Amino acid sequence: MSTKALRLGTRRSKLAMAQSGQVADAVRRVTGRPVELVEITTYGDTSGEYLAQIGGTGVFVTALRDALARGEVDFAVHSLKDLPTTQPEELVLAAVPVREDPRDVIVARDALKFTDLPRGARIGTGSPRRMAQLNAYARAHGLDIETVPIRGNVDTRIGFVRDGELDAVVLAAAGLNRIGRSEEVTDFLSVDTVLPAPGQGALAIECRAGDSAQDAALIAALGELDDPFTRVAVTAERSLLAALEAGCSAPVGALADHLADGQIVKEMRLRAVVGTTDGTRMVQLSTTGPVPDTHDRAMALGRELAAEMLAQGAAGLMGERAQ
Repeated sequence: MSTKALRLGTRRSKLAMAQSGQVADAVRRVTGRPVELVEITTYGDTSGEYLAQIGGTGVFVTALRDALARGEVDFAVHSLKDLPTTQPEELVLAAVPVREDPRDVIVARDALKFTDLPRGARIGTGSPRRMAQLNAYARAHGLDIETVPIRGNVDTRIGFVRDGELDAVVLAAAGLNRIGRSEEVTDFLSVDTVLPAPGQGALAIECRAGDSAQDAALIAALGELDDPFTRVAVTAERSLLAALEAGCSAPVGALADHLADGQIVKEMRLRAVVGTTDGTRMVQLSTTGPVPDTHDRAMALGRELAAEMLAQGAAGLMGERAQ
């Protein structure tokens, strides 16, 4: 490979720049080449609408993919949960690095935990998935909360709490960890309480799937950053999302995790939930089996669990399904 600088396409947000910077450091190590960040504004960054209104699917990635296709950048870094489940033929998902903490967290006033919030507490989130599960948990445990739709970056969202407009907001642990603000978390939500979005906590490194020696060399180099365990887990989660015909903003939670016997990983468990945003109706199922040893088997695992959920009425809980 040449010594020419590689151009990494990234969104402009503080979180996107932080995680892209971490990937850039890793790429420099494996390639020995300089990496420069190319900031790209996406529709999701400029729109003031809630993600559920604009569909969610692809709004944070389309501009990055267009820049890749035009040759303006050599590779791009996405939050995997933002990626549509259909992969364009001209692009390849070259690496899925080791996953960060996939959990959701609460940042609340007075350092309160979720279950200690006062009656009528206002909790901000832009995610129908989080709303559905928080409301279902509150209903089941006699808590009185109000989920409030919000948008904005981490500073904006935490600002709603600092200013007293909200009692708490829900954010992704991974994002706060990556920007060095995990000390602001007042409560980690167990995945038994709130399942994360499919792919949450994982990054996707994407580049062109060209036939040239240069493209092949870059794919191979980026592939050194791939984590097989993370890759197979998120493949199963995204396969389930695709089989449900649900977009990134649908109220679907899913998490595949590996079950170990001592130091040896023996099995993989895939859990998923679909629910109405008010938490009154939920379909929640799981399956456990051998760790898939191929892409196709990971895909099959997700499809099979999705079929069970659809058989139990999941389709009717998601509102308008992705096209």
